[in-house]
Parts: sequence; structure tokens; C-alpha cells
Amino acid sequence: MADWGPVLVAVVLFVLLTPGLLFQLPGHNKVVEFGSMKTSCPAMIAHAVIFFGLLTLFLIAVDVHVYVG
Repeated sequence: MADWGPVLVAVVLFVLLTPGLLFQLPGHNKVVEFGSMKTSCPAMIAHAVIFFGLLTLFLIAVDVHVYVG
């Protein structure tokens, strides 16, 4: 049986935390911009740190498992 939990969590977080898709932290003109579809280097670093923190939380603390087959 394969554990698809980590893969599923990582893909969902990657899509949701893409800078500029839903929100961008820090934004170009404001601290937080929503739906700007633009990005910058500080935004990529901030979103990478948020991604790593949430991925660690879900995989280690919450211990998400999805078994298929």
C-alpha cells in the first residue's frame, strides 16, 4: 500500500501558496495583495517559508495519511 498523504498535501499547498495566485506576501504596493498574478523575489522567499512550515505541520504534527489500494 502506498501512502499518498504527503504527496497530496504537498501538491495542494504548492498550488494554494503560489505567489500571486490567491495572495502575495509581501505585495508590490501593499503588505498583502490578493489576486495580483505578479511575483517578486521577497514574495517567493516568504511563500517558500510558509510552505515549508505548513508542510512540516501537516506531515509531522498532524500525521496525514492517505492509503490507496
